[in-house]
Amino acid sequence: MSPRTRSGSSSAARIIAVVADILAFIIILWILMYLLDANRGNDFVQWIYDAATWLAGWSHDLFTFDAEWARVVAGYGLAAVVYLFIGHAVASRIRR
Repeated sequence: MSPRTRSGSSSAARIIAVVADILAFIIILWILMYLLDANRGNDFVQWIYDAATWLAGWSHDLFTFDAEWARVVAGYGLAAVVYLFIGHAVASRIRR
């Protein structure tokens, strides 16, 4: 394989890993903001909430714990872990 092709796949893998990290960071940031009782009237907090809810739409109401904070941590946290795992697995596969 030529160095040019290997460099291209390495760049693509790096981009995929960075995107997965950013998506997980947004979700984790929302979890922290929720736990710290951030002001939802703030535009930045609302944007993070909307983005995290969209990204974790498939998992944010997956668990039915009695405590709401546990549902937020488990539901959104699962989405963050899945993004990290799949993103880095795909990046690793591309690097090969």
